[in-house]
Amino acid sequence: MSSMMKAAVFVEPGRIELVDKRIPDVGPNDALIRITTTTICGTDIHILKGEYPVAKGLTIGHEPVGVIEKLGSAVQGYKEGQRVIAGAICPNFNSYAAQDGAPSQDGSYLIPSGLCGCHGLKATAGWRFGNLIDGTQAEYVLVPDAEGNLAPIPDGLTDEQVLMCPDIMSTGFKGAENANIRIGDTVVIFAQGPIGLCATAGARLLGASTIITVDGNDHRLGISKKMGADLTLNFKNCDVVAEIMKITNGRGADSAIEALGTQATFESALRVLKPGGTLSSLGVYSSDLNIPLSAFAAGLGDHRINTALCPGGKERMRRLLNVVASGRVDLGVLVTHSYKLEDIVAAYDLFAHQRDGVLKIAIKP
Repeated sequence: MSSMMKAAVFVEPGRIELVDKRIPDVGPNDALIRITTTTICGTDIHILKGEYPVAKGLTIGHEPVGVIEKLGSAVQGYKEGQRVIAGAICPNFNSYAAQDGAPSQDGSYLIPSGLCGCHGLKATAGWRFGNLIDGTQAEYVLVPDAEGNLAPIPDGLTDEQVLMCPDIMSTGFKGAENANIRIGDTVVIFAQGPIGLCATAGARLLGASTIITVDGNDHRLGISKKMGADLTLNFKNCDVVAEIMKITNGRGADSAIEALGTQATFESALRVLKPGGTLSSLGVYSSDLNIPLSAFAAGLGDHRINTALCPGGKERMRRLLNVVASGRVDLGVLVTHSYKLEDIVAAYDLFAHQRDGVLKIAIKP
C-alpha cells in the first residue's frame, strides 16, 4: 500500500482543493478505513464559505462508508476487510457529558481562539471528522475510538443505501425524536433539504398522523411526499403560518421542526406552535437568532425549544442501519449524483449552488 493518499482540504474561504497527504498511522484504539463512498454536507458548505472556521489544510467531510484497512492493536470485535460506517459525530464516550446522557458531546465543547483561525470560541461538541481531525473526503480516514464508533453494514445493503446514516439520517431522526411526537400528532417541518426529508421520515415512523412540510422547491416537496408528508406548502405561494393555523382550525401544530438554520424559518416554526408545543431546531446557524415577543407568547406559552446534534456511536448507527435494512425507509433516493473523488471540486460547485435538482452526492475515491 502506498504511503500517500488523495484528500480534499480546506485552503481558504471559497477554496477547497484535492491534494496528496500521508496516510495516517494507526494507534491502538484506532481503525484505518478505506473510503468507498462519502458525500458533501451542508455544513461543509458553511466551511467552504468561511462561515464555520476550521484549520487550513484540514481534510473535510464527516460521512464515511468504507472497509476496514487496518485495526489498532486494542480494537476488538471487528476484522480487517469488514464493511463499516462510523457516525459523523465520533465521541470518545469518556467525558462527563457523554456519560450523563449526551453522547454527541465528548467534552470538546469549546476551544480557545487562535485554533482553527477563529476569533473567540467555537462550539465543537463530539464533532471531530472534518472539524478537529482529518475527515472523510479522502481515500482513507482514521477513526478514533474505533470500538465505540464503528458499525458493521448488514449484508445486501449498498453504499448508497447507508450513506445517509452517519449524519443526515441520524440528525433528521433526532430532530423528530426531540419534537416529542406522539401518535396522532400534527407536525410541521420547515425546509425539505436532505435533513428535513429525514426528519419527515422520522416523524412518520414516530406516529405523527398529519405531517406538513414547507419548502420553496416543488421538486423537494414532491420527494417529501415519498418520505411521509401528508400536506406540502410552498412558501412562495402562500402565507405558511396562516395556512397552518387554518389547517389546524386555529389550534396550532403539536410540534415544528426547523431544518434550515435561518431566522425566518426558526421564527415561523415558533409561530405555528400550539400552546405547550415543541420547536425542534436542527439548523446550523451562522448569525444570532432573535425570538420575537409575539411568537414567544411573551414567555407565557409553555413552549419547549430543543436543539439537536447528530447522535453518533455504534449503537446509534446500528439502529439506523436496522431501519434501512427493514425497508421502512428508503433514503437511497436522496443520492441524486455521483462523482469521483478527483472531481470533488466540481461536486462542491454543484452542491453549493444547488443545481440540477441535487440532494446528496455520492463521492467515490
